[in-house]
Amino acid sequence: MHRADGARVTTSDSNAWTPLFDALPDWRASAAELAATFETRLADGGHGHLVRWRAAIERLPALVPEAVEFADTVTVRGTIDEAGRLVLAESLDALHPWRKGPFEFFGVRIDTEWRSDWKWRRVAPHVGRLDGLRILDVGCGNGYFGWRMLAAGARLVVGIDPTHLYCMQHRAINRYVRSTCNWVLPLRFEELPRALFDAVFSMGVIYHRRDPLEHVRHLFDCLTPGGRVVLESLVVTGGPDLVGAERYARMRNVHVVPAVTSLTRWLREAGFIDVAVVDVTRTTTGEQRSTPWMRFESLAAALDPADPTRTVEGLPAPVRAIVLARKPG
Repeated sequence: MHRADGARVTTSDSNAWTPLFDALPDWRASAAELAATFETRLADGGHGHLVRWRAAIERLPALVPEAVEFADTVTVRGTIDEAGRLVLAESLDALHPWRKGPFEFFGVRIDTEWRSDWKWRRVAPHVGRLDGLRILDVGCGNGYFGWRMLAAGARLVVGIDPTHLYCMQHRAINRYVRSTCNWVLPLRFEELPRALFDAVFSMGVIYHRRDPLEHVRHLFDCLTPGGRVVLESLVVTGGPDLVGAERYARMRNVHVVPAVTSLTRWLREAGFIDVAVVDVTRTTTGEQRSTPWMRFESLAAALDPADPTRTVEGLPAPVRAIVLARKPG
């Protein structure tokens, strides 16, 4: 059981970013500029839904968390009446779709598209304790895995994701968790300021990259000597890399689904050592599915109804691998 820790981070507090820059001395010189960049991207201009999302966050009831638990379901417990629970549920639903989770706030359970706790159960035994580590989570979504990393002992988790909705979901979550140890920043990986982390997680990202080897090299550069990387990806378990498909499982932005051997080769070519494949698992419609909190079509609609081992495009159905490696030093 984890008590809520740290000061509340609000969009209006000019000092809200100070704990982040204190934890990353490399960023301190440009702290004011970075903070302005973050806030500008999450301001009202430039995105049609931001006004609505910010309004949803402002409508969240002023509730006092009594306990916070970073377990399979990230849970905030406390006292709330029925009217408050209705406002809370409506405000959180206005941030639809919820992809990563699950979460529960004052009895309101967010059943997200992904059972991200299943993925964490596959990862956690292989990374062990993360005591005192500063961690970078690339493509973090709303920051769910960051809470699990804090429960495993991490000192700081910096998540980056350019999707504005996920950043706003994290702000809604942190309205109640009230932590300065798990951040979600509206940055692309290429925009990340120079910083060295003790561990880097890249889960569900590399197949969206046009140059996957460059992505792995960038992961290498973000690590301290001896630091670890966790690379998770869609993979092909038989045959060569899948390249150039117009769509994969109805997704347009999948540039390569690599063979497991390609993942390990890229890591070695980037300079990593101790490369190990620790898990290969087929994605099921139990792990990824439509829910009341993600009402769009999900994995079931991407599979051939006559042969669930194939996608609707006739390609191998999604399988995911987890590979661990270490930077020398």
